[in-house]
Amino acid sequence: MIIKALLGWFVIALAETVHGILRVKLLNRRLGDRRARRVGVFTGSVVILAIGWFAVPWIGPSSTGEGLIVGAIWLILMLSFDIAFGRFYLHFSWKRIAADFDAREGNLLAFGMVFLFLTPLLVARLRGLY
Repeated sequence: MIIKALLGWFVIALAETVHGILRVKLLNRRLGDRRARRVGVFTGSVVILAIGWFAVPWIGPSSTGEGLIVGAIWLILMLSFDIAFGRFYLHFSWKRIAADFDAREGNLLAFGMVFLFLTPLLVARLRGLY
């Protein structure tokens, strides 16, 4: 199950990277960066849910506890990936990275991460897996 969870996360990370590129290229011009990032959390959540819809049954968690393990793996890896990508590829400051997660500033990435964590449970409930 762990190996499959890692592969599922890899697909999510790849899709979210493409999603981020498209957001910058298409939405930033029309909405501005801040609004586009807010919209991106919702569209990114749809992408995650769609991938989870197919990945979670394949990964095969058989209980709420195992679903939480899959969600935790996805969350830890995605947080690590986002922070590393922002810091070392985009050369964002630590302050800029932290701001993306600050809901007090109107940024919604933290909510997107919570959604990512809960996606295995949501998919299992919607699909009646356990």
